[in-house]
Amino acid sequence: MGEQTPGGDEKTTKATKAAKAPPVKPKAASVKKAAAPVKKAAAKKVRAAAKKAAPAKAAAPVKKAGAARTVEVRPPGGESRTALVRRARRINRELAEVYPYAHPELDFESPFQLIVATVLSAQTTDLRVNQTTPALFAKYPTPEDLAAANPEEVEEILRPTGFFRAKTKSVIGLSKALVEDFGGEVPGRLEDLVKLPGVGRKTAFVVLGNAFGRPGITVDTHFQRLVRRFAWTEETDPDKIEAAIGALFPKSDWTDLSHHVIWHGRRICHARKPACGACPIAPLCPAYGEGETDPEKAKKLLKYEKGGFPGQRLNPPQAYLDAGGRPAPPLGAG
Repeated sequence: MGEQTPGGDEKTTKATKAAKAPPVKPKAASVKKAAAPVKKAAAKKVRAAAKKAAPAKAAAPVKKAGAARTVEVRPPGGESRTALVRRARRINRELAEVYPYAHPELDFESPFQLIVATVLSAQTTDLRVNQTTPALFAKYPTPEDLAAANPEEVEEILRPTGFFRAKTKSVIGLSKALVEDFGGEVPGRLEDLVKLPGVGRKTAFVVLGNAFGRPGITVDTHFQRLVRRFAWTEETDPDKIEAAIGALFPKSDWTDLSHHVIWHGRRICHARKPACGACPIAPLCPAYGEGETDPEKAKKLLKYEKGGFPGQRLNPPQAYLDAGGRPAPPLGAG
C-alpha cells in the first residue's frame, strides 16, 4: 500500500464535507414546506370546529330560560326522581293523618281581613297578629275605612306586632290600592295581588289558597326549613323552592301540603330543637337525629296542641276544636 498525498487528503475531506452539507439544508426546507399544509389543514379544522360549536352557544339562552325547571329534576342526595316523588307524597299523606284539621292559622272572615293579617304576620307570630287584628278590624272594617285612617292611630293598634310603622304604611297603602284599582275588593289573580303594597308571592298564595280556593304553595320560614330537611330540594331561594316542590305534587295538593308542612314545623320539627323522637314521619326523614331522639325528652319539646297548649287562632275551625285543639287567648289575657 502506498501513502496518500496531502493534496489528495484535502480534496477527499472537502468532498466529504460537501457531500454531507447539502442534504441538511434541503431537509430543513422540506420540513417547512411539508409543515405548511399541515398548519393550513389544522386551521381549517379549527374553523370547522368553531362553526359546529356556534349553534351550541345559541342554545345557551334556552337552558337559562328553563333554569326554574332544571332545579325540579335533580333530586338531592342521588335519589332517583321517581323515588323522591313517592317519598315526598308519602310524607304528605302521613302529615295529613297527623293534622287532618290543618288550616291557616290567621283569624279572618273575608279576603280583606286575610290579606291584611298576612301582611302583618311578617317578623312576628300568627298568634300575636290574631290578638291584634280584632281591634284593627273593629275600627276599620273595610278597605275604604283603613285607606282613610290616621296613620298614628293605626300604628298604636299595630304596635304589638313589631315594625308597626312599616306595617301601618303597608296596610294603608294596600287598602288605598284596593279602593283605587279594584273597587275595594281583593283580586283573585296572582298577577294582581303581587302588585299591591306589602304583598309578595307568599302572601298572594295564602290569599289565593285560603280565600279563593285556588292552589298555591306558601313558602314561609317553616316550609323552607322542612323541605330541605326532608331532602325534597337543596334550593334556598323561595321562588326556586316553590317551583321544585310544586313539581313533586299535583296542583290540587299545594294548599293543604303547605298547611301540613307548616304545622309540622311549628309543632314538632322546630328550627333549633326538632323533636325527632316524637316525630311521626321519622322513618321517612333523612334528617332524623338532628334533634332529640329520646321519646320522653322529645315529647317535652312539642308545642301547641301536641304539647297540650292552645294553637295560634282565637277563633279556630270547628274541626280543630272537635279534635281537641283549644283557642288561643286574646291579647292581655296571659
